Amino acid sequence: MRNLIFGAALALSSLFGVAAHAEPVAGQHYVELKSPVPVSNPGQIEVVELFWYGCPHCYQFEPTLNPWVEQLPDDVNFVRIPALFGGVWDKHGQMFITLESMKVEQKVHDAVFAAIHQDRKKLASPEEMAEFLATQGVDQDAFLKTYKSFAVKGQMEKAKKLAMAYQVTGVPVMIVNGKYRFDITSAGGPQQALKLADHLIAKERAAL
Repeated sequence: MRNLIFGAALALSSLFGVAAHAEPVAGQHYVELKSPVPVSNPGQIEVVELFWYGCPHCYQFEPTLNPWVEQLPDDVNFVRIPALFGGVWDKHGQMFITLESMKVEQKVHDAVFAAIHQDRKKLASPEEMAEFLATQGVDQDAFLKTYKSFAVKGQMEKAKKLAMAYQVTGVPVMIVNGKYRFDITSAGGPQQALKLADHLIAKERAAL
């Protein structure tokens, strides 16, 4: 399930990344899905990132990704979806969906990433999550109630179905407008991945 998580191959792949070509190549830098997946807001070009709080490469991608997201134009809708591959992946995904439902600020998500990767906290139970999140200004009782709600469970089922439709087997991975899937390794690195996303956004915009 983690075969898309990049590692040592990143240094080699960057030599042949998007920057080395005048235009990205389908089948090499990205995959065009045979069956496009409907987007959440048809009026905008959608960019999805599938991630896991526990993924070190997702954590390392955050400082590059977040400034890019903040500068996206109004016709682009950025969506994060947790990868739910069972076990702690599902628990962390449920935490993310809960926090999204509670409309917390980005700094709370940043704190969760830091707690896992810097402070070595597991955050593997709702009680442990609630205790930590209280230090970030999140009400414990409200968190636990939302975490166990039918609405959150419904969003988890939706996330699982989307990952299957995108044919995702690992993280971090991005999907543009339900049509194009790529990971950081195939793109040639974090910055190249965002350049590829920009290219595919422009491609979709031109097709409207």
